Amino acid sequence: MKSKKVTVPQRKQKPGAYIKRYWQLYALLALPMLYLLIFKYIPMVYIQIAFKKYSIVQSVWEMPLAANHGFEYFIKAFSNKDFILALRNTIMLNLLDLVVGFPAPIIFALILNELCFKKFKRVVQTIAYMPHFLSWIIIYGLALQLFAPTNGLINMWITSMGFEPIPFLNESKHWVGTYVGLGVWQNFGWGSIVYLASIAGISPELYEAASVDGAGRFKKMWHITLPGIKPTIVTLLVMNLGGILGSGFDRPFALQNTIVRDVAEVISTYVYKVGIRGLQFSLTTAIGLFQSIVCVFFLLLSNWLARRLGERGIW
Repeated sequence: MKSKKVTVPQRKQKPGAYIKRYWQLYALLALPMLYLLIFKYIPMVYIQIAFKKYSIVQSVWEMPLAANHGFEYFIKAFSNKDFILALRNTIMLNLLDLVVGFPAPIIFALILNELCFKKFKRVVQTIAYMPHFLSWIIIYGLALQLFAPTNGLINMWITSMGFEPIPFLNESKHWVGTYVGLGVWQNFGWGSIVYLASIAGISPELYEAASVDGAGRFKKMWHITLPGIKPTIVTLLVMNLGGILGSGFDRPFALQNTIVRDVAEVISTYVYKVGIRGLQFSLTTAIGLFQSIVCVFFLLLSNWLARRLGERGIW
């Protein structure tokens, strides 16, 4: 009988020896870590402005504490009707973006994956990616040419057919639909890149085995492609849920007008108007801190739900 080899477990390397061995990787990591420290973590010192009476002539450490044990500006924000309106609109528009906009790149990636002609596929991809590189000011200019009530191209065509023009930009209900639709149009092509990369990582042998079993294209998509990109979908969904209370500034600011203010005013534009132009820095810092705390809560909750459902989440 042959004697079995007894393998001796390797000794664990000490942290110092490991760093010495791979010092090049740590040197490469030093620059982004320095960037995060200087531009992300050190500015967090000024979060305390939310709890103090801001003064331009005093340092953040010398500013006096605000009333109500420092919570004066939080109370002021939640007692302001304009802030409550902006908070409601932010949640509503972000939820609509999530419901309508999140599945769009997934569906587009699945359709692209089924195209046989590679040249046509590349042309479609290029056309779909292009809106991502347009600023919202340019997109608003295009929207104005298309959706203006009197001289917009689409409304001119509608009136020529004998129908009433649709107030895409001047009525709250239609403005919300236009806002969400333009957001989907700008982002669905670019967002599909991640899903296409994930689809490319699925083993072709699975499709070959499914073809042998007589599965059609739809069944392959449903039983192979979608389960294959499920971890990517869950990760991106968790990240999107984490930003449910966050909102970009350029998109709502470019598209909003005074007629649709009841649905167009969001937290970012409210902070700009009240805080930056109104010089109420303590109030807007308090609102920003509230936003961040709620976003972190949603991120933790969505990650916990993902792990409960058997997915990895983001950590």
